[in-house]
Amino acid sequence: MSLSPELSRITEEPYYQPTGDEVALFEASYARRLPVLLKGPTGCGKTRFVEYMAWRLARPLVTVACHDDLTTADLVGRYLIVGNETVWVDGPLTAAVRAGAICYLDEIVEARKDTIVVIHPLADSRRVLAVDKRGEMVIAPDSFMLVVSYNPGYQSVLKEIKPSTRQRFVAFDFDYPEAAVEAGIVSREGGVDAETARRLVKLGELTRNLKGAGLDEGASTRLLVHAAQLIAAGIAPQAACIAAVARALCDDADMNGTLDDLVAAVF
Repeated sequence: MSLSPELSRITEEPYYQPTGDEVALFEASYARRLPVLLKGPTGCGKTRFVEYMAWRLARPLVTVACHDDLTTADLVGRYLIVGNETVWVDGPLTAAVRAGAICYLDEIVEARKDTIVVIHPLADSRRVLAVDKRGEMVIAPDSFMLVVSYNPGYQSVLKEIKPSTRQRFVAFDFDYPEAAVEAGIVSREGGVDAETARRLVKLGELTRNLKGAGLDEGASTRLLVHAAQLIAAGIAPQAACIAAVARALCDDADMNGTLDDLVAAVF
């Protein structure tokens, strides 16, 4: 008896606005069975891009949010006692390999280094996953694809991708879209008019200029969409931006004052 995580199939096209040649690069990587590494700041569209490509390629998608307690067993699987039986339960990575799905490991650097090593045979020409507890080698079908992401802005001596891992991947750089494109995304996703979206993007740009000068990172496109959604729901623009952008970015009182001033200047 074996239980597996449910695979997600995206049946409706997710909204995604390409900003370069990332769609063609991803399709070529998939066709050549190459794993992909997405690099970029928080909330710039990496996850939405993977969802869009899973829909475009008509493949099921398994997403794993990596964290520092993630073990190899969490990814590969474990034996559990269910009733009077000992049951093997595939982890999300194993389930994705068996199904020929796209497996997306989000923020891969947050996982333990001994956990990351398990993906190495999947991310080179072998394309196999060792399930040691079952004495099994699961061969990835051609339709399987491994995608990982991380935010270089939070790299440190303790959290970075080792060359032995990094050099197995085709790497794409992601960033926030240029202003006109980002405004279009905010307008569509947030349900606000073009002028309001333009102002929100201006606010985002101002906060990004403070990165390294009091902020770890400026407002993401995601935060701007959140502010737009509050505005569309009838919240005053300044109140929406303070709640969805300024307070979401930091807790420092002085920096909060600076961000509040930026909101007041834009709205």
